[in-house]
Amino acid sequence: MEAKEVIEKSKALSKATAAKDPPENLIRILNDLKTGVKADEDLLRSTKIGVAVNRSKQHQNPAVARLASEIVKKWRDDINKLKGSSPSDKKSPNGTASPVPANTSNGKPKLNVPPAERDWKKDKVDIAHTNQTTRDGTIGLIYNGLAYMSTDASSDILHKAAAVEAAGFAKYGPENNASYSSKMRSLFMNLKAKSNPKLRVDVLNGTISAERLVVMSNDELKSAERRAEDAKLIEENLKDSQMPQVERSISTSLECSNPKCKGQKTVAYTQAQTRSADEPMTTFCECTKCGKRWKFS
Repeated sequence: MEAKEVIEKSKALSKATAAKDPPENLIRILNDLKTGVKADEDLLRSTKIGVAVNRSKQHQNPAVARLASEIVKKWRDDINKLKGSSPSDKKSPNGTASPVPANTSNGKPKLNVPPAERDWKKDKVDIAHTNQTTRDGTIGLIYNGLAYMSTDASSDILHKAAAVEAAGFAKYGPENNASYSSKMRSLFMNLKAKSNPKLRVDVLNGTISAERLVVMSNDELKSAERRAEDAKLIEENLKDSQMPQVERSISTSLECSNPKCKGQKTVAYTQAQTRSADEPMTTFCECTKCGKRWKFS
């Protein structure tokens, strides 16, 4: 199936979905795509057919959703097979092995920028997948979060970013909904967190699906280390709250230096031995009116 026909199928699929056509109509279009399209990156990028089919994965009809998922998997496998064919296996006319292209290194794509500086602009990817500025911008935002410190191919990261946005839109849309923008920005911040590399890896390798990611709570998005730190802090705060409070006395001689408190006996104080036993005790003072604190020995 040529690109022009694929684009027509994409429009037909989007139109049928928007019009809530019977599932049979969508299944017919999807079957045409499944049998007629041999996917490669250029075709998917130029026709944006992957976006339309990805949306169908969220369809209420199980048969439509299942078929769309099968197509996405088939196309992903097609692309992986193309990537997996080693150029070094191809012989040149003189019988020697053709050199490996310069854009790869040990099977990994050669990056134009360091992993820590990757974003969709520097990777020169096309984020225009939905024809909606806000949603396309969100795809770019999620891409930036996933690309941070990653050595994965830009096409793989873009595919995953588009899937996350589509799942977020299905759950929290439309795009002008505060819940949508808030959740997508929260996901970006968690994905790009230096302390949470496992989340990025799990999303990119499919351990965490796009649909699962967009419904994870803030606590679930945290790294295991961060959750342990938070639990320790809560435990310490609980212990502090259970400790008896030192009783404070109101001084009859101490005054706060704040002019507003002049002449008022509003200074509470406690004393503690902060140095050696033969040294004077330290007096900790707090004005109960303005809150000013000081100490002296």
